[in-house]
Formats: sequence, structure tokens, C-alpha cells
Amino acid sequence: MRMRDTGCSPRAHTVVDSPLGPLTLVASGEALAGLYMAGQRHHPPQESFGPRRAGLLAPVAAWLEAYFAGQRPAFTAPLALEGTPFQRAVWQALRDVPYGATLTYAQLAERVGRPAAVRAVGAANGRNPVGVVVPCHRVVGSDGSLTGHGGGLERKRFLLELEGALAPALTPAAPGPPPAG
Repeated sequence: MRMRDTGCSPRAHTVVDSPLGPLTLVASGEALAGLYMAGQRHHPPQESFGPRRAGLLAPVAAWLEAYFAGQRPAFTAPLALEGTPFQRAVWQALRDVPYGATLTYAQLAERVGRPAAVRAVGAANGRNPVGVVVPCHRVVGSDGSLTGHGGGLERKRFLLELEGALAPALTPAAPGPPPAG
């Protein structure tokens, strides 16, 4: 998977169904520039997506279908991500987090060579324009808890469960008998 600057490539979009609900895939030329969930924070205005074209980004749609089927396909489609150099460094580091693994915001800050920039890393993570593909859902709180996700914590939980990465401590305990006394 390679990232490039988008320049002035014309944009278009398509919508695919997923277990997370409809996903809007935005193309810049032939590259994936955005993947947005309904109700997602930092969701650009629909008019910025360009015209809707059926069959657009077919390799990305096929990758998503395989991913949601529990497979581990390699993502080989080009990416056209717009962001600051720092954001792009964070997104690049996220791409290196393996399927089924998690790391903390502090660990991600270490990976980008900015150990004191934990909050900035969190902000860059939240601005990831291609969630799922660049796996921002794999970042957890310092205590392993589920924290912030632009698509909501239930979607983050779903993705981590799909990948087998949800630690037992993150799953609510079954109710037990009422306390005695």
C-alpha cells in the first residue's frame, strides 16, 4: 500500500454495504482518498466527494468484503491521503500495526519519534480519512481500554472482536449473583 499526494485529481465516490453500515469510498483518480461511516466524526461534506459512480474502487470494495469475512487480505490499492506531515507519519505507523494486535497512543507516539506528543497522535488518529484500511481502531488507552473512535466505540469494539484483538479485560463481565447481605 503506498500513499501519495492527491494534487488536483478529480474525486468520485461509491457506497458499499458492510457490517458497520454503509461505507462511503472516495476516490481521487484511481486511489482511495476517504472511507467514511455514517455518523462518523470528521466526516467531510458529501458535496466534497464528487459524483457517485457504481463499481468505483472495486479492489477496495473486494478487500473490505474479504476483511469483514474474517480473512486477512493484503491491501494493495493506492492511497491518496491529505494531511500534515505529522498526520501522515502517524497514519504510516498505523499501517504497520498487524491484524489482531493493538498498541497504546503512547506506543504510537514512540513509533513516530515523538514520545511526548501523545495527544497530537490521538488527534491525528482521529483525523484518519481511511479508517479500517489504516487501522486506527487498533489504538487503545494506556490501560488497554477502548477509547475514542470516529465511528463510535461500538464499531471499534466490533473491529477488534473481528480481528481477535479484544482483550478479555475489555469485555464486560457477565452479571453474577446479587451480593449477599
